[in-house]
Amino acid sequence: MLFLLVIIPSLALSKEAIPVAEDPEVEKRMLALTMDLRCLVCQNESIADSRADFSNDIRREIREQIKANKSDPEIVQFLVDRYGDFVLYNPPIKPTTVLLWFGPVALFLIGFGALIVYLKRRRQQIEDVPLSEDQLKKAEALLDEKKGKKV
Repeated sequence: MLFLLVIIPSLALSKEAIPVAEDPEVEKRMLALTMDLRCLVCQNESIADSRADFSNDIRREIREQIKANKSDPEIVQFLVDRYGDFVLYNPPIKPTTVLLWFGPVALFLIGFGALIVYLKRRRQQIEDVPLSEDQLKKAEALLDEKKGKKV
């Protein structure tokens, strides 16, 4: 009885399977297109791999456009026009996407430069302070005392 109380709600919450196109060629072309497109909900998954409702809608839209005899570049351009360059895993280099391409490298270089400056300043702050005559005598006395106890 407890088994049914646990399983039945989990079955009701699970998502339905993604519908497959009637034509295997349409499905093959759709999968090829969606492998290079980013799910805007998941952001780390392609539309082909994502189970988000957004990706289901995009796959359905792509199937419809394939059936309407649109070319792959036309379909991709439609999605870019609608959702922006972020939908592409490899957006083109242009003024609006320069930060996407070179931002990580720039942040790394800035961080590395800041680390170098910090280490140089720290080295200058830590100077060897010579011991005074009294301090040298006390240190020698302590060392002699320690040697005398070991022997």
